[in-house]
This record gives sequence, structure tokens and C-alpha cells, in this order.
Amino acid sequence: MLGALASRTGDEMSGPALLVAGLAVTGSPVLASSLLAGLTVSAAAGGPLLGVVLDRTRRPGRVLGWCLVGYGAGLLVVLAGLGRLPDAALIGVAVLTGLLGPSLNGGWTAQLPLVVGAGRLPRANALDAMSYNVAALAGPALVGVIATAAGGEAAVVAGVVLLVAALPAARVLPAREERLGKPGAVREELAAGFRAIAGNRALRRATVTSMVSMAGLAMLIVAAPLLGLRLAGDAGYGALLLAVTAGAALAANAVIARAGVRWRPLRAGRQGSAGVARAGMGWDTVMVVSTLLIGMGTLVAAVAGAFAVAVVAAVVVGVGEGPQLTALFAVRHREAPERVRGQVFTTGASLKITSFAAGSALAGPLVALSPGAALLAGAGVQLLAVAAYGLLSLPRSALEGPTPYGPDEETQSGDQAGRVER
Repeated sequence: MLGALASRTGDEMSGPALLVAGLAVTGSPVLASSLLAGLTVSAAAGGPLLGVVLDRTRRPGRVLGWCLVGYGAGLLVVLAGLGRLPDAALIGVAVLTGLLGPSLNGGWTAQLPLVVGAGRLPRANALDAMSYNVAALAGPALVGVIATAAGGEAAVVAGVVLLVAALPAARVLPAREERLGKPGAVREELAAGFRAIAGNRALRRATVTSMVSMAGLAMLIVAAPLLGLRLAGDAGYGALLLAVTAGAALAANAVIARAGVRWRPLRAGRQGSAGVARAGMGWDTVMVVSTLLIGMGTLVAAVAGAFAVAVVAAVVVGVGEGPQLTALFAVRHREAPERVRGQVFTTGASLKITSFAAGSALAGPLVALSPGAALLAGAGVQLLAVAAYGLLSLPRSALEGPTPYGPDEETQSGDQAGRVER
């Protein structure tokens, strides 16, 4: 878990640090923003491919280790080339480096069942989700402190140091059992991973819901500085609102980890004593309720007339955001077939990164009108995510064939519903 935390914190530092370093060294906001965009946009292509590699190897820890080395080396190459190499070359290196980005997040989460037993997996999953919250809170803050004290270049180096610190943990990750039969072609493996997500109702709706919700969160993040400026007279208060959100998400996941929520989801028609989760609801339900909370908090922020109200809104968003991530991981662990588990996690991470970029792009023109307009749109996107969840929960058409990996969730027996892996 410490290795994953170091890796994710280094990842969270890399984007802001490159942005600050690029601006400080070259004085070009265009290049600085292009480096950040290059680092994130390529994740959409890198995630599925990395998932295939992780699923095909018996020692996924070694693959993660090489990804850490490659990502850190790419950051250092960009840093060394600032002001020396052509802008196009630097952006190209950033794009290549970003291909490895999903391994720093979803790649670690996919290995969780190799590290802990089925009985400890629910708590470990909540702690894993907490590491994302800690990284999101600590990463940008560290960049701000280090860049202020020693410059943006030092912040990039500090991020690389954290990536290197995760190497020992990656190297000692357990090996998985030998796969039966030879793996297929990469193209076939990629198709199998996408079919696993699209063919399983729980994975399909969790993936789509989280993607749409991420676009709405991006709108909140883009609007936060201007909201702080409008309500408190300083854009820095917007960063404080985002810190409050991250802190509330961390606290909410800490409560989940402390409660030790049972793994088995609560499903329609199976609400007897054996099927009711200790917390009173299953992960699938947590997913949609938490998305509603994010939408409610974003709506309150949109109409806030005082900074104190915006702080309350930020807390509500965080209370939704933390459990939403935990629920998403729980559904993936529960439903993902073992032979494509890495693809399910890294592809999901890639899709969320892409969705975040799209939401940020849409928020730009809206924020130019007013932060309230962007926040209202963000709240509407969260409602759209809830609607997508409901739509994808409808029974499958009789014309659809069976899923590629076993029956759909409603056709499984009660015993199968409680299994961690299928």
C-alpha cells in the first residue's frame, strides 16, 4: 500500500510540477499547458495496452517497476530539455511518458487480490481508495511548497524521487498462478478486455457512470478558483475548496475502511439475512448514491452566495467522491475475470482520464461566462451519470446473447454473487 501511495503521489505531482517548471524555465504558458495535456491525453491509448501486458505476465510487479522507471525517466528528459530542445520534441516525450500513466494508478489496484486474501479484500480496497485521496491532496500541495522554496524543477525531481521510492514495493509483489494455454494475439487480448467490460452489466454501468461523473468533477475543479475569487476575493480560496473536498473524501473512505463493509453486494430479490451488507447497502447502490451526493454538492456550490456555503458544498462533494471510488474498485474486483483483470482496471483509469480532459475542455467556455454556469453544468452532468446508471440497470434484451465471461449478474446464484472473483 505504501508503494502504491508513493507511486500515486508522484503521479499527482508530475502534471502540476511540469506545468510550473515549463512556465518558469521557458516563460511560455502555451508550452507548459501543452506538456500537461501531452502527459494526460495519451493515457487513453496506454491503459488498455498496459493492461494486456500486466495480464499476460506472471510477475506484474516487474512490469509496474519498469513503468515507474520509464515514467520517471520521461519526466527527467522533459525537464532536462526545457529551453534546450524544440517544443515539439518535448511534447512528444511527454506524450510517450503519459502512455505509462495508468500503471501508476489502476495497475496497482488490479494487483490487490494477489496481496491480500478474500476476507481482507474489502478493507484493503477502502484503504487503496484512500491512497488516491491522500495522493490527490498531498501531490499538488507538495508541488506548491517545493516550487515556492526551490523552484518548479525541484518539484519535478521530487515527484521522480517518489516514483523511485515505490520500486521496492513493486518488485516484491507476488507472482500469479500460471495461465492455462498460450495467450492470444495482443489485438485479441485487447478485444477480450473491452468485451469483459461491455458484456458484464455491473462493470458496464460502473464504468460509464464513473466516466460521466468524472467529466462533471472536472468542471468543478476548473470552476473552483473563480468561485473562490468571487466569494472570497482570492482564487487561492478555490484551491482551499478542492483541499476540503479531498479531505472529506479521505475521511469518508476512512469510515468505510473502519466499518469493514462486507464484499457481497445487495441485489434486488436477495435481501435476506445472508445478502444484506453490514452497512445496509451494497457497492452498486453506494455507486449511485455517492454520485447523487456529488451532484448535490456541485449544485449547492453553483448557487452559493457565501464562502461558508461553498465549504459545505465541498464537503458534500467529498463525502460522495470518496465512497464512489471505493465502490467502483469493489465492483471491478468483484466482477472482473481474472485473465483480464489488469485490463479492466487500466482501461477504466484511461477512460476516466480522458473523460476528465473532456470535462475540463467543456468547462473552459462556461467558466468564462461565470463559475456558476460551469458548476450548474457539472451538477447536470452528475445527474446524467445517475441517469446512465439507471438506464444500464434495465434488463438485457432477449435479443442479446450471453456475456463473454459468464452469466449476467441477475442470473447468478446467491452463492456466486458473493464470490470475489469469477
